[in-house]
Amino acid sequence: MLLLFGSTFVEAQSFTEQPQKTSKDTLKKHLLLKSIGTGYFPTKYFNFDLRYLIKFNQYEGIRTGVGGVTNKDFSDKYRLNSYVVYGFKDHRFKYSLGGGMRLIKESNTWLNLSYTDDLQETGSTKYITDDRVFQFFEPRLLNIDLFHKHITTSLTLEHQISDHLLSKVDFAVSNIDPTYDYAYELDNQTYNSFHLSTTIVGFQWSPFSKFKAMPLGTQEVKSGFPKFSFQYTKSFHDVFKGDFNFTKLDFRTIFELGHKKSHMAQVILVSGMAIGDTPLTHLYHAYPNNIRKEQILQRFSVAGLNSFETMYFNEFFSDKFFTCQLKYFIKPFRVTERYRPQVVLITRYALGDMDNIDRHQNVTFDTLNYGYTESGFEINKLLYGFGLSFTYRYGAYYLPTFSDNIAFKFTFNVSF
Repeated sequence: MLLLFGSTFVEAQSFTEQPQKTSKDTLKKHLLLKSIGTGYFPTKYFNFDLRYLIKFNQYEGIRTGVGGVTNKDFSDKYRLNSYVVYGFKDHRFKYSLGGGMRLIKESNTWLNLSYTDDLQETGSTKYITDDRVFQFFEPRLLNIDLFHKHITTSLTLEHQISDHLLSKVDFAVSNIDPTYDYAYELDNQTYNSFHLSTTIVGFQWSPFSKFKAMPLGTQEVKSGFPKFSFQYTKSFHDVFKGDFNFTKLDFRTIFELGHKKSHMAQVILVSGMAIGDTPLTHLYHAYPNNIRKEQILQRFSVAGLNSFETMYFNEFFSDKFFTCQLKYFIKPFRVTERYRPQVVLITRYALGDMDNIDRHQNVTFDTLNYGYTESGFEINKLLYGFGLSFTYRYGAYYLPTFSDNIAFKFTFNVSF
């Protein structure tokens, strides 16, 4: 009886522990997928950043490397972050070394220091509150060819004013060296490379989103709209050998109404203004995504998520600009339970201008004074996340050759 009881007890114990083990394994898999969805592969003390694994652009060719940040098991008061990548076309290593110290736990306030030697796309605006935006595949990156080298030392203070309002202040000193033939002329002096000393203040306000405390800090668990981003940049002349004095103001809002599984409308408004002595590297290009080839099929590439598909790279630059993008997602067609392609109707508009164009030497470009318009549609998720995109350019910047106004590309959409 005792033996039977003991045997029965062991079996019962095994029976009850198995679901617990299964439950723990399921939870671990869920947390792993959640972490990968935000761009990290976690290990015991270090989370590898998936953004650095592999990319491709026209200047570097294949760009591959490794990077990441220490996690809470390493320390919940200090963190180290770094990356190193190599471009197979320009035969050059790029890297960043940094670390942070948490000042206030309740408000998730961190003080960070970093040293970076890398590339940045000329004319692009990076919102400092967007540093954890992650995409498994960045379509527009494939076609970019206009970069500038920068060696930057920065000190950043990040502070969660509330769950819905994030703030960051960045103090940086940079050496800028364009990888293309460019010179900025100012006061009878020509700058082929230059030094910048900047202060950036950024805010991101998501009043209708839901947030949750995570090991890597407060993270958004449910998006609510509208969302707002604001950024102020000031470059100082003669401070830490800074060459130029200019100010930039940037604003972005995203609004969505409806749900992607049904009908949904999306509106993205972006505006920016640069005042003062601003080189081309820090102006605006309105996010073009079309390569200069004669035939439509020669230009066949990957459509971006929020880029102007018929606008050619390096065709327009502005020191003040405004863009509006309208997307209407039609309810997916239910062919089978899993196969549900979706049609998206798209219209984009850009307006811009530039003062003192003659200061920018050795480059040729136009401005967006008359308003740039394109419209089209996408058919997404036709096969394994792939789809097709068709866009047509019309209005003031319509080109004489009909085919030059058409962009036919494929799309790639994956939801994690």
